[in-house]
Amino acid sequence: MHQAARNATDSQTPDLYHLRDLLTDDERQVQDMVARWVDERVLPIIGECFEKERFPHELVPEMAQMGLFGPTFQDYGCAGLSNVAYGLIMQELERGDSGVRSFASVQSGLVMYPIHAYGSDEQKKRWMSALARAEAIGCFGLTEPDGGSDPGAMKTFARRDKGDWIINGAKMWITNGTQAQVAVVWANTDNGIRGFLVERGMPGYSARDIPRKMSLRASHTSELFFDNVRVPDSARLPGAEGLGAPLGCLTQARFGIAWGAIGAAQACYREALAFAKQRMLFGRPLSHTQTIQIRLADMLRRITLAQLLALQLGRLKDQGRLHHSQVSLAKWNNVRMAMDIARDARDLLGAGGISTECSPIRHQLNLESVITYEGTETIHQLIVGREITGVAAF
Repeated sequence: MHQAARNATDSQTPDLYHLRDLLTDDERQVQDMVARWVDERVLPIIGECFEKERFPHELVPEMAQMGLFGPTFQDYGCAGLSNVAYGLIMQELERGDSGVRSFASVQSGLVMYPIHAYGSDEQKKRWMSALARAEAIGCFGLTEPDGGSDPGAMKTFARRDKGDWIINGAKMWITNGTQAQVAVVWANTDNGIRGFLVERGMPGYSARDIPRKMSLRASHTSELFFDNVRVPDSARLPGAEGLGAPLGCLTQARFGIAWGAIGAAQACYREALAFAKQRMLFGRPLSHTQTIQIRLADMLRRITLAQLLALQLGRLKDQGRLHHSQVSLAKWNNVRMAMDIARDARDLLGAGGISTECSPIRHQLNLESVITYEGTETIHQLIVGREITGVAAF
């Protein structure tokens, strides 16, 4: 057997193109550490968590201890890892479940990032280390009930009142909303969109979880309400002015999603491959048939292309050359890839594939949310289209 083929079928992660060889020693060590943790701590419980709509809070301190929150920052006790290493963390976490990856992605990319990028020194000192150690949990309040893909039309409004701000409005589909000690909230003002740090317990601020979800069930998804919430001007993110600030945060989150979707696809591929090897039909294993081999080969083709795309995206980010349209292309391609593989793997598993004892149906349902949040597939197609033509067709 050819060496490349052995690596592709015998190792835990499909690696037909020896992509592991393109990683640094530190990046491989980080990936292996998180992969082992996911195997030992996430996979044994996540099916039941999904079924019972329970986020596994007991895992959060362990994630913090491994340095998985804000790992690319150089200060405030963070690990200072490469963006490729961060992507590999997201990949392995989503191999466990999108809800676990979402928690880390929000904490790092949507809460720690805007505080680090736009916050005052006092805000950074108060929150960055606490968020990195998971002594505080954060959420990101941008999407509104009537907003969706047009965040510039947000109705949440903050008006000046002497030295304070009074915030009124609502946010929806907010990961970690009911668990957060601090919310990064975006609101319109007389001078455009601004960001604020709203803390749990402030009068007029409340949150509630959204029930009856059939996706991201192992994750808290919430609504936020602001009824004359008074915050001091010191709670305003001083460097966040205009819509570009929250969109910059979304670029960070979308980067993680582009990597995370690969993990979901890998989980489905591995389960489909293992099943095909042991499932006997008409006197031979499924894996011995041309149809199944073609389907498995197509899964590996899609995963390998997505890995190459994500790796180059990470290297561009580490070099300071990243453009948001590149992130859009990767998020669009990789999540669509993962959805297609999850559905095909579910079909290959037969009737048993609809059970949460198998991962593809759980990943398939989760990815229905992942392809929508942080920019729908259509939005990312139009972002790429604008980059190609120079014309915004939104």
